[in-house]
Amino acid sequence: MRAEKKKTYELEKCYSIAPLKYQGRDHILAAAEKINKCLLFDMEGNYEDTIWKEPGGTMSMVQVPGSDGVFLATHKFYSPNDSKEAMIVAVYPPNVEGGDWKVNVVAHLPHVHRFDILERGGVKYIIAAVICSDRKFKDDWSDPGKVYACELPENLEDCNEDNPLPFQVIKDDLLKNHGYCRQQDEQGDYAVIGADSGVYKFLPPSARGESWDIRKILDEPVSDMTFIDFQENGRPDMLTIMPFHGDIIKIFRNTEGEYREIYKQQSVDFGHAIWGGRALGKPMAVIGHRQGKRDLMAYTYDREKDKFQIDVLDSDVGPANVYHYVLNGRDRLVSTNREIDEIAFYKLADQ
Repeated sequence: MRAEKKKTYELEKCYSIAPLKYQGRDHILAAAEKINKCLLFDMEGNYEDTIWKEPGGTMSMVQVPGSDGVFLATHKFYSPNDSKEAMIVAVYPPNVEGGDWKVNVVAHLPHVHRFDILERGGVKYIIAAVICSDRKFKDDWSDPGKVYACELPENLEDCNEDNPLPFQVIKDDLLKNHGYCRQQDEQGDYAVIGADSGVYKFLPPSARGESWDIRKILDEPVSDMTFIDFQENGRPDMLTIMPFHGDIIKIFRNTEGEYREIYKQQSVDFGHAIWGGRALGKPMAVIGHRQGKRDLMAYTYDREKDKFQIDVLDSDVGPANVYHYVLNGRDRLVSTNREIDEIAFYKLADQ
């Protein structure tokens, strides 16, 4: 397997990636972790527009479902040590061609790291995870993180600094609350969140007014996780990076409703980028790490040999995040190669 780098764009400390449907076409958003820009690209990796020039500090971006280019984003999360002023903003496309994108603060939420929009029971919810609750000095982890939630308002433009999103805590005491991924079941969306105390499944209310259903599904410290149906039996395995910003890849198999370790690799340094799904016609995970060899790697599984295969797609790039999509029948990746200030677009091929 190989990845052919097709387009690159320089952006210092590039970090966050998200898809965006705008003006009837698919696009890619990429934004910086430090004080820097958010950029809009077409699916070939061609630059189209600058959404904002600063303040940056963008960990997450999520399109508002059903909208034409409206999305939510985090601002001013520059690092766990510099995130007291972090917030969630709503971003609106220009009213006229060539105009400026409008950025509106909808919630001040210190240390907010990951958030998403989930739909279940016909209701849309925003879930937001803060990496810690306070920071008194550098690398202070004495105040564990929390998870907040609220309904997504019918009219988001009614929200502002004076009328913020009405977040409520649904889970507290989550030390190093870092990992996030969205999953689906027959009832709709749910969230999976990883922290030092383990991995948790957050199911939104099945009907408006009911409580969130929160279940611990793994009792090990996890920095990030994704789910891939390597056996193609309808029970996805969980691939994890552990511990926080760690050096271990573990894969857990869903056996009779419990996740049991089946694979361990201790050779990544500062694991961070993660994606799981299908590519090149087979189950695949893509992982990137930010120190050491700073590789972007693909994990696949040979069912006949009962063996995992690792292919290095790119080296010495230091990916922070990676996103997979299909364009004109070809599998593509976009990776924010943070450690070399490069947004990279790749084509995947078997040989």
